[in-house]
Amino acid sequence: MRFTPAKLLSTAGFGLAAVLALLTAWLLAVWVERHNDRALTAAFAAESLDWVEYSTDGLRASLWGMAPDEAARIRAMRIAGSVVDGRRIEDEIVVGERAMVLVPEFRVELMRNHHEISVVGLVPATSNDEGEAELLNRLAAIEDDIAVSDMLQSAAHPAPQGWRAAVDFAVEAITLLPVAQLSVSPRRIEVHALVDSVEVQAELAQQLRGMAPTGQRLVLDLVAPRPVIAPFTLLFEIDDEGPRLTACSAETDGGREQIIRAARAAGAEGRLHCASGLGAPSPRWGLAGELAIMALADLGQGSVSISDADILLVVAHDVSQARLDRVVGRLETALPEVFALNVQQREAEVPDLDDAREERALLATLDEDGQLLIEGRLPDTRIREAVHAFARARFGSGVVTLETRLDPDLPSGWSGRALTGLEALAELHHGRMVLHTERLELSGISGDPDAGSRIAGILTEGLGQGADYVLRVQYDEALDPVAQAPTPDRCEARIHDILAEYRLTFAPGSADLDNESREALNRIAEVLIECGELPLEVAGHTDSQGREETNLALSQARAESVVNALMTRRVLVGSMVPRGYGPSQPIADNATAEGREANRRIEITLIRPEPEPEPLDPALEAELEFEIQTPDDNTTRPEPRAER
Repeated sequence: MRFTPAKLLSTAGFGLAAVLALLTAWLLAVWVERHNDRALTAAFAAESLDWVEYSTDGLRASLWGMAPDEAARIRAMRIAGSVVDGRRIEDEIVVGERAMVLVPEFRVELMRNHHEISVVGLVPATSNDEGEAELLNRLAAIEDDIAVSDMLQSAAHPAPQGWRAAVDFAVEAITLLPVAQLSVSPRRIEVHALVDSVEVQAELAQQLRGMAPTGQRLVLDLVAPRPVIAPFTLLFEIDDEGPRLTACSAETDGGREQIIRAARAAGAEGRLHCASGLGAPSPRWGLAGELAIMALADLGQGSVSISDADILLVVAHDVSQARLDRVVGRLETALPEVFALNVQQREAEVPDLDDAREERALLATLDEDGQLLIEGRLPDTRIREAVHAFARARFGSGVVTLETRLDPDLPSGWSGRALTGLEALAELHHGRMVLHTERLELSGISGDPDAGSRIAGILTEGLGQGADYVLRVQYDEALDPVAQAPTPDRCEARIHDILAEYRLTFAPGSADLDNESREALNRIAEVLIECGELPLEVAGHTDSQGREETNLALSQARAESVVNALMTRRVLVGSMVPRGYGPSQPIADNATAEGREANRRIEITLIRPEPEPEPLDPALEAELEFEIQTPDDNTTRPEPRAER
């Protein structure tokens, strides 16, 4: 084949063009590779991904290294994809196990049984185990002969916030509680303890709430054991004043409900109290009480009393014999075997108490100040001296006044009945006892809801089963130290009452409290000192006159001024939050002078925890429908991982 010069020139031109094209492509690939390399270096450095290693090969890139977690791997791939086409990235990154720093859960369980304490849990470790040793030493110092069982462990980690205060509270609390279990964590303290009585229960609850550190959630479970009741008594009466449950004992909560339900059905109103305790003569005591009350309700006026297993049914004189036989027969048939029924029918109605001085009687009156006046008749000098000595021992030597005359013709047993009546009267806050020839009457007010049952037991034991006595005891909650023990809600209500009677006032346009506020501050301070530290919001409010920003700042300053004034009166204010609301929450019309004056006020309220969210109703949950969607071409999908 011959090559002419033209063909040779043409062939040479094509060859040169091919060489130039290859050279250009190589140079372009090198430039792209270097550009991608620089861009990846800058991108990974900007995101501080120093664990990523990579290499570029033209338009392709390979990534490898040890990612701390899957999220870090995806992040590295996303950054690389912003520089290199994701389809040209080779993913050789290995995801390692996450290095987790576990914070230990510090918790201590303290269990005390009188002279033995066991402590279990995890505490922060300090130098030379001082934290653990200090706790054990403090527990051992509660009593001289106390034994402490150490089952603590420690962790080398700083103590969390609130831990020290929680442990201090636990040591102080377990010092007060001979039988208790305390669970202590940095944010929650649980106290479970056995206490001697309901009165001690209320006192300790108040004291522990006052001791609790700020920011801690305190859960109290103080249990008072069921008392032993002797004798078990019940007294239900129906007279001109209506039905009333004067005394009541019950063996169980179920028995108590039986008796109270029967009393309600018979017409008793108001608060009905029935003491629950040990010592019932029969496990069916509640049933016996229910049947006895129902029988009296069928017969009308009268009384039914039960002392242990003896039942005394006293009915009015005008009840027919046929009706009495029918009701008593039904009652005797239904009563449990252990109970014995005795029935009496009165000949005349009970005379009024004010007629006592007109007949041979002994009258003892206990007034609200605790002064006791005894007047009427006693058999002889020896009995009068015995009654006087007993009264001074029971009520106090300086409060008894004796104004009695001697009557040797009084019936036998008069002195014993008199002493029994005085002993029963001592259970009341104030009242009077009248001892007639055939009957003893006691009436008065008590702050103890169980006083009626206790007095009925005293009278039954001292006068004998079947004795005729009338008992009218009213419960007054205002005299009940347990019911009146300060609780956060009750303390808040007392402060509201003070602010309703006395205003906290300031000089016009000023945050300075004026002299008229002194009485209110003193009374509020007395309440808060008694109640202990409480989470309270002290809110300042203004009227709408002036600029809103100025009023808001003024209301805040006034709220802070109240907190500072309480602090100078030795009130614990660490949990108080002063907050100014300005004119945003009016309670009256700002268009009138009276309304503006009402809106300029200070309010003190409890800061209550947020309520727990209510669980979803299972029936509602069953009605929920979930829509399942099928992806289509418009559905966003993640980039597929490149093949290795």
